[in-house]
Amino acid sequence: MGTTWRLVVVNPPEDVRETVNAVLMRVVAEFSHWESGSRVGRFNRGMLGHWHPLSPEAIRVLDAAFAVHAASDGAFDPAAGVLADLWGFGPTGPRDDLPSAYAIGEARAMAGAAHLEYDRDQRRMRRREAVQVDLSGIAKGYAVDAVAERLVSLGIEDFLIEIGGELRGEGIKPDGQPWWVELEPPPATSLAPLRIALHGLSVATSGDYQRFFEHDGRRFPHSIDPRTGWPIANTVVSVSVLHREAMLADAWATALTVLGPAGMARAEEHGLAAYMVTGVGEAAVERMSPALQAMLR
Repeated sequence: MGTTWRLVVVNPPEDVRETVNAVLMRVVAEFSHWESGSRVGRFNRGMLGHWHPLSPEAIRVLDAAFAVHAASDGAFDPAAGVLADLWGFGPTGPRDDLPSAYAIGEARAMAGAAHLEYDRDQRRMRRREAVQVDLSGIAKGYAVDAVAERLVSLGIEDFLIEIGGELRGEGIKPDGQPWWVELEPPPATSLAPLRIALHGLSVATSGDYQRFFEHDGRRFPHSIDPRTGWPIANTVVSVSVLHREAMLADAWATALTVLGPAGMARAEEHGLAAYMVTGVGEAAVERMSPALQAMLR
């Protein structure tokens, strides 16, 4: 996944590292669009109109992806891989110039979940256009869930798992305290870290300061609005979402980042515990959804 993982666990078995690695390799083999041999990679290269069978794991992730896609009015899209490639954030590699308006229009025409036919009852899916499935906005969160669930199934009850900044805490520490983590404020802001307790909870963060390229003095972040075909240009710097499932925290953090400041109303509508930072420097402002405020009382 191009990132690192860290596990803090109470009374770990000797083979816990191998257990985590096995889960992660399975997730990569299923969902990585960077690996041509993964099931997603083979799907993206398959014939148009050809049905591909789906694993139970794929059904679970796709159910969540399509649900957030619908609930966010398309701000989260599991089939925007063509746009990510076009802007240099996909497997094709980075770029330092801007694509033409024509190229953006073409990519938009070939992107979007509307070009997928998802037959959940028959556990299959097919492409109607040369759309590229890109689950990078949810698969890392799912990997956190998959590791956590595997550990719990082995009788390991107290741990904190982190993959690329997405975290899930289960049980408690030996001193009886929950797993406390701090959400670091984005760079170039004067905000204090937000301290939260992960006790049967996950947190995922999306930020425009982590991956980007610059052209003619303008920064183009990796968060792309699939509805316009352009990287986001709103005032949102970062969004964190707390949820029982890390994959839903992951997907919603992406969706709210794309929706911009208006995304907080969507978070309230869906009862999401969300933390949003807009602006930089002294102009930085933090906003919390009612659900998050209730957690912090």
